[in-house]
Amino acid sequence: MAGVHALTIGALLKFLVVRHRIAGDGHKPLRSRWSVMRLGVLGNSESWYVADLQRVAQHRGHACERLEFSQLIGAAGGTLATSRHGTENLLGYDAVIVRTMPPGSLEQVVFRMDLLHQLVDGGVLVLNPPRSLECAVDKYLTTARLARVGIPVPETIVCEGFEEAMGAFHTLGGDVVVKPLFGSEGRGIVRVSDPDLAHRVFRTLERIDSVLYLQRFVRHPGYDIRILILGGRVVGSMKRISTTDFRTNVSRDAQTAIHTPTATEIDFARRAVECTGATFAGVDLLYNELGELFVIEVNAVPGWRAFARTTGIDVADQVIQWIEANHERSA
Repeated sequence: MAGVHALTIGALLKFLVVRHRIAGDGHKPLRSRWSVMRLGVLGNSESWYVADLQRVAQHRGHACERLEFSQLIGAAGGTLATSRHGTENLLGYDAVIVRTMPPGSLEQVVFRMDLLHQLVDGGVLVLNPPRSLECAVDKYLTTARLARVGIPVPETIVCEGFEEAMGAFHTLGGDVVVKPLFGSEGRGIVRVSDPDLAHRVFRTLERIDSVLYLQRFVRHPGYDIRILILGGRVVGSMKRISTTDFRTNVSRDAQTAIHTPTATEIDFARRAVECTGATFAGVDLLYNELGELFVIEVNAVPGWRAFARTTGIDVADQVIQWIEANHERSA
């Protein structure tokens, strides 16, 4: 009981310290170097991932609060707090975990990234860093960076016009996967292997001012591999298997199985994460029918619900422990 009482007192003191502002300085509250942390999670209401992180954080004695992008407020000049969530000064948090990146206008997305950069500049640990989010949410930028350092990716052509897209369709063998530039979980992805269908799809996308992102279709053995990386270390890996859909996303009813990654798979995954600058990421790998390995995607806001169920690994616990260790090093 004495240990629990001490932890409760420590948490209370931490709660008071992070809310106290330095007299005459409205920019940044006092930050404690104690082991008890105040964490914020940018996530959706009813999010399983927010609840999972809160479960572990609270068990380890930390405060963990859900934050919303729509309530972020930035400021500059005078003694204004540069980064707020409602009335709370975000510089009083020890770490902010990004668990969602909701749709928005270009201005809204740019502002969100600007504010995350403000947090990093103010000494708040942000997982993942905004530079990595800017890269990983952009499929073309990620793919181009991977290709530039010699990591195999499917042949990809990106354009804005119908004529250019039809040319790309034929250049890529007349069998392509069309993807939105931003998106995850297989949403908005369609395979196009018929010229008439390509004509309709590309015309429609051009009319709604979409970027046309085309990749040569990779014939695969019915599964892909997800490797989860945290701080350069492999957390674990699983296969996602589908016998009815070329998309192997769990959200599309793919089955999962634990997987022991090869040295090559681990090397590709680590190098891919390094290319984006991410700390915590899921890397999707795909073999073609000839046994050649490609990196398909780097997800900097990776889900782990199916991963944890499949592997038995408590991912949220590893995330919180990583933040503890790195917060202490930077304190």
